[in-house]
Amino acid sequence: MAAAARDVTSRIRPRRTVTGMAAVLLPYSIDGAIDWDAFEAHVARTATAGLTPAVNMDTGYVQLLRRADRERALEVAAAVTGGAFVAGAFVADEPADAFDLRTYVTAATAVAERGATPVVFPSHGLNALPEPDWVAALAAIGADLDRFIGFELGPMFVPYGRIVSLDAYRGLLDIPACIGAKHSSLSRVAEWDRLALRDEVRPDFLVLTGNDLAIDMVMYGSDYLLGLATFAPDRFAERDRLWAEGDPGFFELNDLLQYLGQFAFRPPVPAYRHDAAIFLQLRGWAASDVTPPGVPRRPAADRAVLADIAERLGVLA
Repeated sequence: MAAAARDVTSRIRPRRTVTGMAAVLLPYSIDGAIDWDAFEAHVARTATAGLTPAVNMDTGYVQLLRRADRERALEVAAAVTGGAFVAGAFVADEPADAFDLRTYVTAATAVAERGATPVVFPSHGLNALPEPDWVAALAAIGADLDRFIGFELGPMFVPYGRIVSLDAYRGLLDIPACIGAKHSSLSRVAEWDRLALRDEVRPDFLVLTGNDLAIDMVMYGSDYLLGLATFAPDRFAERDRLWAEGDPGFFELNDLLQYLGQFAFRPPVPAYRHDAAIFLQLRGWAASDVTPPGVPRRPAADRAVLADIAERLGVLA
């Protein structure tokens, strides 16, 4: 274990204000079409709860969407929030493809032009680069942007996922336009090390936990961009408020939300999106639990467990 991660109790930051971002699920109708009305409503309720909506992320099936659908998701989010959202800058490529700077810049610019912050989504070409070139590529993407968010996504989420070394992460901190990075290794130790480095080098940099199995990382200085938050943005916002107020109710609510995360994000991890669809349907926020072709599905027994959690959270429709 790295030295930075050993004395973790001293890292706890009581009463801090948490920046919360929720990766918004893209609901589908029973006929298999995207339910744009339900998506718009979910973006709106996420923003109303006090979280920043994140669209065109893994939770929004960005890898499976047509370009026109990715563009429509941006338009909907911009109309609802006035630009107060973040969105994946995604490049579809194949395992042998080279890094495509031009397409990344186009995707990131499409987000920035709507007033939002691009999240540089991983790709085969980007994540095949040696680490110094990976840092240089992100700097090149951000050269003409006011701001962007980096993204480490573990291979348990996508086959082209990659978690870089702490030295490469240090390189991100030297990119002025990079205001933060989502870290989805599902490793507390790796995230604690990033927090320690951030505090030493660039305290304003956002370490956005993507660890849906350890959502209490906010206690240690992480902020978050979580797929789990799309299940209950209202309850996540309440949890964050309790932490900022020093209310011990934080722990009980966090425990219940973490139970939901441990259940929904069990292997195969990408099937969490089906659980999210079930949960939104239970809440009356989606008309169906349909997911697009290629997304792993959960067994029917998940519905009863999710209904029990929803009832305990006080959100059952």
